[in-house]
Amino acid sequence: MRVHVDTEKCQGHNRCYALAPELFDVDDFGTAVVLNDGVVPAGLEDKAQLAVANCPEYAITITDD
Repeated sequence: MRVHVDTEKCQGHNRCYALAPELFDVDDFGTAVVLNDGVVPAGLEDKAQLAVANCPEYAITITDD
């Protein structure tokens, strides 16, 4: 499983970072960036889903890589 952030859609609300700091960080402009090339470690799948569900801009997606 991988998470992806569409930086064109991200408005810097940073809910993903607040909910899953193991998966996301924030750049100098407040835009979310993924950690670990987006790979979701075992046990953090629920946090990845929570980040997707709480993104007001729908900028986060999950793929099964």
